[in-house]
Amino acid sequence: MALSASSSSLTSSFRPISRPYGNPRELLGCKHVHLGFSSSEGEYSSTPSVRVSAISGTRARFVARRKESIAVRQLARPLSEYMSLPASQYSVLDAERIERVDDNTFRCYVYKFKFFAFEVCPVLLVKVEVQPNGCCIKLLSCKLEGSPLVVAQNDKFDAYMVNNISCDESPSNLSMEQLTSDAVIEVSIEIPFAFRPIPVEAIESSGTQVLQQILRIMLPRFMAQLVKDYEAWASGDTSRQPLGTGEI
Repeated sequence: MALSASSSSLTSSFRPISRPYGNPRELLGCKHVHLGFSSSEGEYSSTPSVRVSAISGTRARFVARRKESIAVRQLARPLSEYMSLPASQYSVLDAERIERVDDNTFRCYVYKFKFFAFEVCPVLLVKVEVQPNGCCIKLLSCKLEGSPLVVAQNDKFDAYMVNNISCDESPSNLSMEQLTSDAVIEVSIEIPFAFRPIPVEAIESSGTQVLQQILRIMLPRFMAQLVKDYEAWASGDTSRQPLGTGEI
């Protein structure tokens, strides 16, 4: 899959990350996770919200937010019970891209993309906090892999990410529930010397479009896998095998 932003200097293309690790399937024996991405059919409603703003002449700030909702049919075991499972019972939805670190912490390998001429491979460490009607996924740290220039930015940027996942009863249909994912990503980065001739506004616009497209691609796949895992759990399937293959 290729993504192209409106800026002529930006081309975003996603493909699997090359990792120095073995296949996480051989390392993990997990049972359910609100993390993972793959394609599936489903009816979604989405509300994107994006803003950009410069912090200073040498820094750029990218912010993207997206909200995805899907109607889920209630099965023998309710969706609310599934959403209240402790993180220790989570299954890794895509073992090619997600590793369990401990009961509540996961390492996620995001798809490669290009920012201007540089290939970027983010590796996220996230924590899952169970809440009354769902969970909250919070970014603990982010490491960039890629070219030497990209790796050199690891001590020059700050990143923030929260994804609130919730389920609510459908007022018009008692047999359905609404599953919602509301995610926001914010990055503040010191502009590398090689990019300083470019206007800050152009860098921010391109960076924001990359974040927006990442959310636009990943959230629907994440929600689709979550629904499939709920259906497996509700049917009594105890294997809870990962559903994703790392592809997009």
